[in-house]
Amino acid sequence: MSVHDLAARALRTVDPERAHRLALLGLKAGLGPRTDSAAWPILRTTLAGIELPNPLGLAAGFDKDAEAPDAMLRAGFGLVECGTVTPLAQSGNPRPRLFRLLPDAAVINRMGFNNRGLDVFVARLRARAHRPGVVGANIGANKDSPDRLADYERGFCAVYQHAAYVVVNVSSPNTPGLRGLQERDALDALLSRLAVVRTPLAAAHGRRPLFLKVAPDLDEPAVVEIADLVAGHGFEGIIVSNTTIARPLSLKSRHRGEAGGLSGRPLFAPSTEILRQFATALNGRATLIGVGGVSSGAEALAKIKAGASAVQLYSALALQGPGLIAQILANLAARLEAEGFASVSEAVGADLA
Repeated sequence: MSVHDLAARALRTVDPERAHRLALLGLKAGLGPRTDSAAWPILRTTLAGIELPNPLGLAAGFDKDAEAPDAMLRAGFGLVECGTVTPLAQSGNPRPRLFRLLPDAAVINRMGFNNRGLDVFVARLRARAHRPGVVGANIGANKDSPDRLADYERGFCAVYQHAAYVVVNVSSPNTPGLRGLQERDALDALLSRLAVVRTPLAAAHGRRPLFLKVAPDLDEPAVVEIADLVAGHGFEGIIVSNTTIARPLSLKSRHRGEAGGLSGRPLFAPSTEILRQFATALNGRATLIGVGGVSSGAEALAKIKAGASAVQLYSALALQGPGLIAQILANLAARLEAEGFASVSEAVGADLA
């Protein structure tokens, strides 16, 4: 076990939100691990036209204010997603709002988009403009905003030129009413608005891939509707999925009844099934990123074979430590070779045939 994983284990004895803050401070101080993200040539791939050294990404939520994306890239991630950022700074929901469910290898959070706002976020992205590595921006709306569509437009325009890709997060369960933006008419209005403002931004700064992040708590008709809207409005892809409001009966932790979004191991199966449904509905019209319960090379490969071109994780990293990144990458590379795949792209959607 590395010194970094020992530190992560020690942090598990601390209040989870304080532990997260200490971890970020350590990363900013240069104390994080070092893993060559391109050490496994078989893992080199592309995501909506972006070249990646590997398909393993850090999901949004870990680095809400873009404080340490370069440290996470040095740790081995092929892409890092910062945010969710809202136009105005907000404190989020009352504490406690983050809970470890250790017997379940899971986390429940009801953070509520706590972040320092667009000005701080964009300044940090601008400061790293000429550094290597793929860093995306995940945008949301303020809780008390009178016009959430305007919030998304403002965030989109602010981060566009400074991010490798942009994610529109309409699926957090911790901002009241936000998931209503996944309904057909509301989503159509939002995507239409962003498509209009995207044209001059792309002309000025080049085209950035645009993703929609969705919930796992969708039925099949909703999956088909969302897939058609995303493809119809020219979005490059969908991130499947955010946390779930479901509570499986298998949960053992005393925190299992806490309100908020559940992530980690219990999310793997349902999020992978929804991913598969989106892959079928899209039929190649957009790219997918798979998120939810990834903690091993086997689970990463399962997401890829279900249709994901890249995968992301967060909860497993928080529970197991940063040594997990290299373990997943090495295991994923070995599994691809063992199953006869010459590349990640060759494995994408292999289970859909």
